[in-house]
Amino acid sequence: MSNVSSARLKARYAAERRFRALGLIAVLFSALVLAFLLVTMTANAVGGFKRAELRFPVNLAASGMTVDPANLSSGDAVSQLETAGLPDVVTAAAASALGVNAAAELDPQAWRELAMTIAADPQSLRGSVNAELPASDDLAAALRGDGASDDLKAMAAKLRAEGKLAQAWDLGFLTRADATGPQAVGIWGALKGSMLTMLITLVLAFPIGVLAAVYLEEYAPKNRWTDIIEVSINNLAAVPSIIFGLLGLAVFLTIFPNYRSAPLIGGMTLALMTMPVIVISGRNAIKAVPPSIRDAALAVGASRVQTVFHHVLPLALPGILTGTIIGMARALGETAPLLMIGMRAFVATPPEGFTSPASVLPVQIFLWSDEIDRGFVERTSAAIIVLLAFLLVMNGLAIYLRNRFEKRW
Repeated sequence: MSNVSSARLKARYAAERRFRALGLIAVLFSALVLAFLLVTMTANAVGGFKRAELRFPVNLAASGMTVDPANLSSGDAVSQLETAGLPDVVTAAAASALGVNAAAELDPQAWRELAMTIAADPQSLRGSVNAELPASDDLAAALRGDGASDDLKAMAAKLRAEGKLAQAWDLGFLTRADATGPQAVGIWGALKGSMLTMLITLVLAFPIGVLAAVYLEEYAPKNRWTDIIEVSINNLAAVPSIIFGLLGLAVFLTIFPNYRSAPLIGGMTLALMTMPVIVISGRNAIKAVPPSIRDAALAVGASRVQTVFHHVLPLALPGILTGTIIGMARALGETAPLLMIGMRAFVATPPEGFTSPASVLPVQIFLWSDEIDRGFVERTSAAIIVLLAFLLVMNGLAIYLRNRFEKRW
């Protein structure tokens, strides 16, 4: 009998070791897949944070522009410089330093960057500046070695060997909005749109979801109607997101027809999708609070409202915030419902407020990924990195608040 028991014990220990080994293998496999994904996206995104720049000197003092540096500090300096002929000055300087053919490959709006540099330092009008301005999309493609003619590739190779053409870090990618070419696009317009949309979503979904959870768990009578409400909320949490987009299209855009593609409509639509998740997690967190907390509060004379809001809700807040993190993270990555309400519009300027036309990061990534130009493919990878960074910052803040309000009993 002892031999049989010993054999069974050895078999149990062997099974436990195999289970632990399988669990470790699963964790390592998941970590490797995640690392591969992050490394691949980061490698592809490096090119997206760069652009092709033509470098040449511009002698502003000898350009003949009659602009007083003292007047550039007031008014629209870019318009003043345009009227004074800065675009022609830049074109002439590029033709002189690079050659006529290479100067033709300068981005038509490149002079605006030099104008902003002059506006920041008006005294540069009295001397010479080394301009580093964006090249055309065709020359950028030739520098990458794809989608260009042999002559253009030869020109790019020659300019690069002379130090007049280079791939440089493009900090403006984080400050510009959408554009028609990959050299001029930026992510700030979509990033600001995501921030405004997420703010509307949080302001609407969090208080309503928490109050609904408190009522259903602490005050609602247990009858057929509350059972129907509970089943409906659980079903809503599993409804495909595009259904909420159709609801936003049918309801919110009917009520506010002038706010199509605005963060206000997008936030309200995503709030409908996020609210069931917050209600379910809130109810579970409230239910996890020991009944002794309620009994003790009532025993010392606290009212029902004081018991809930002074004792139960603070103890349940970490669990509620966990559900909020999950819901907001899901809302941040959604594209389908926002496409339904028109947030796929071409928006060349960042939104000024909650009612301005805007795009969001997932939709911007979707639109860029549909472009043929390889430059947009790299920009798409860079936008994905920005989206992941925004998600990490948002989740990190929520986790900090959850730990900050966590209480032990």
